Amino acid sequence: MSDALLTADELAVDPVTAARRILGCDLVAPADADTGPVRLRIVEVEAYGGPEGGRHADPAAHSFPGPTPRNGVMFGRAGRLYVYRSYGIHLCLNVSAEVDGESAAVLLRAAEVTDGHDTVVRRRSRTRSTEVPADRLAMGPGNLGAAVAADLDDNGVDLCSPASPLRLERRVPLDQDAVMSGPRVGITIATGRPWRFWIAGSPAVSAFRAGSAAVRRRRLAAGTIDAEGSDW
Repeated sequence: MSDALLTADELAVDPVTAARRILGCDLVAPADADTGPVRLRIVEVEAYGGPEGGRHADPAAHSFPGPTPRNGVMFGRAGRLYVYRSYGIHLCLNVSAEVDGESAAVLLRAAEVTDGHDTVVRRRSRTRSTEVPADRLAMGPGNLGAAVAADLDDNGVDLCSPASPLRLERRVPLDQDAVMSGPRVGITIATGRPWRFWIAGSPAVSAFRAGSAAVRRRRLAAGTIDAEGSDW
């Protein structure tokens, strides 16, 4: 039902508030020809800001250099899907936040499969030679993208529309003591911000991995980041 959907107004807020509102919600994906829809309960997210001079300057965000054809969704209306390919393999899903013209987004890092388990197993088995444990089917942003059969053509999809193939539906609000926070995973800059949020006790939450020190040293040597960049 449309009244179950998160609204663009609810997501037209700072990235941390948006991340907390998305945590615990359901991502609902289309059915395959012979199965019902896939429903994922989002159990881990990360907030990302925007360019220098914006409301939420964030060197770790794709939007930090300013608008480009790739990151344009991050600067648009809240509640849109921003899809990008990671390491040339995985498709990662983000939800745009903030008002139109400001940049912010929330990365969907991990989820629990609550409906469509067999469909997700089939989708994941296409790239795995061994069976994936049930609590890891949508653990990690690339696996979450695979679970809903995401495609680059999904970039810009309105997650707040009842007519959308991918939708964000609300659940009962989480108790505050159920929400944990800490540093974002696998980045090498702005590493100190506690902008990752997860549901305590969920087996689908991914393991924390700090950004590679070697990568950071190379970027410092190349001058693409400065010594303060990782100390937010």
